[in-house]
This record gives sequence, structure tokens and C-alpha cells, in this order.
Amino acid sequence: MTEVSLFAIAIGGGLGSIARFVISREMGIILGSSLPYGTLAVNVTGSLAFGWFFTFFNERPEINSALRLGLTVGFLGAFTTFSAFSYESLQMLLNGALFSAIFNIALNLIACIGMCYIGMLLGKMI
Repeated sequence: MTEVSLFAIAIGGGLGSIARFVISREMGIILGSSLPYGTLAVNVTGSLAFGWFFTFFNERPEINSALRLGLTVGFLGAFTTFSAFSYESLQMLLNGALFSAIFNIALNLIACIGMCYIGMLLGKMI
């Protein structure tokens, strides 16, 4: 791995974490706090984007590897929040909100896997 690739990952990661913070905050303001909607939003959109980018780049090997790594490992790695999803779901369980926790887990898994698949289909079309 070159210094350029590491720099691209670092820049992508910084931008991805800022995007995650802003979107999470705004979703909480818009939809409230009954579920961690911000985490759901970034996980779903991140899954769609990852499916699309991975498929798009996989079919176009001529695209610069630093760009690939910056967008997938850097930006999307920092943007999606599986660790936050895990913590928030566990907190709901520990606080006795069993239905909310199960609903949150199911919604994240179904929506994210579905959006990743849609992203892959879009990546093949474009």
C-alpha cells in the first residue's frame, strides 16, 4: 500500500466521520429519539453506497486504487456505524425496551442488506 492510498483513506475517513455526525444529528432532530434513526440512516445509506461503489469499482479496474480505498475503506468505513448500532441496541435491551431493540436490530439488518444488494444492482447498471 502506498502513501497516496493511506492519505486517501485518511481523508475519506475524516470526511465520512463528519458526514456521519451531521446526518445522525439531523435525523435525531427531525425524527426524534424513540429509535436511533441517525444510526439507521447512515447504516442504510452506507450499505447502498458500499454495494454500488464496490460493484462499480470491481467492474472498472482502471480506476485508481487510492480513489477506491479512499471511498470504500476511508469514507464508508468511517461513515457507517455498526459499533454505534451495536451499543444502542444493547442499551435498549439493558433498559428493558425489548420490542424496540428487536425492531431496531431487524430494521437495520433487513434495510442494510437490502440496500447493499440494490447498490450492487445499480453498480452493474451504470
